[in-house]
Amino acid sequence: MRTVRFLSLVDKTGVKTLAIIYHSRSGYTKQLAQAVLRGARSEDKVHSYLIKAFDSGLKDLKESDGIIFGTPENFGYMSGALKDFFDRTYDDALPLALNLPYALFVSAGNDGSNAVREVERILRGYPMRKVAEPVVCVKKSTTTQANNQDLQDFYLQKCEELGATMAAGLSLGIF
Repeated sequence: MRTVRFLSLVDKTGVKTLAIIYHSRSGYTKQLAQAVLRGARSEDKVHSYLIKAFDSGLKDLKESDGIIFGTPENFGYMSGALKDFFDRTYDDALPLALNLPYALFVSAGNDGSNAVREVERILRGYPMRKVAEPVVCVKKSTTTQANNQDLQDFYLQKCEELGATMAAGLSLGIF
């Protein structure tokens, strides 16, 4: 009789860490980041925390098992604060070959595609692994206040799901 061993996907050695690195000037991206955090905290075996891009650094990359980035779309690009984070950490992170799983959310006034493209381009260089499609939250100035609230609630839910998905993947050892 053959003995079959099953490899557990659950890391029994300890808690994983998920950093949510974001920038917000108007407050909307911060609301989205808080929704991501709510979702991520649904996993007990994942320590999740928010940190502003200007306050984060290489230590956050080295001590995290996964990262979720959040940025507003500014002039069709990522925020200057998130770009500053990448500028400050890239050279020192490169030899570490972190290969961290990441996800992204963008608060967009247009379609967010340029911000997504440029963040993804930079993160391929670290290298990091995209494990979820970006959540692009497009605010429409032409909608009524009631429709805008429905849209905002929809995007907050999507961001909460993004956080929960990333945390579950880390907890189960999928990412």
